[in-house]
Amino acid sequence: FHSGQKLHRPEEFSSVMAARKVVRGVCFDLHYLGTDADKGARLGLIVPKRLARAASLRNAVKRQGREAFRMAAAGILSCDLVLRLTRPLKGVRAGDCVQHRLWRTEIEALLGRLPT
Repeated sequence: FHSGQKLHRPEEFSSVMAARKVVRGVCFDLHYLGTDADKGARLGLIVPKRLARAASLRNAVKRQGREAFRMAAAGILSCDLVLRLTRPLKGVRAGDCVQHRLWRTEIEALLGRLPT
């Protein structure tokens, strides 16, 4: 997962969110916007502090999102993606491996539902 695969600027996030193309899951929404460039897919992550209070928990969610994207990036067409946490993660600890697997499974399912 290198710098060329990330969304960096707020304008990039805003343009993807404004496109209003989204795949919804239980805990996550995956917003997408097709691009003309042959750069491949790029990912941005939004994990609000109000939904995941502990920094370690927010980092764990981001790690799972980046890893799922990295594994699926070859099969994704050239587009910008924003993975956004939509449900509060109360009572979940950062070291909870079962929860990590559930997040990862949901994120992989969302990536698999992207239009081709």
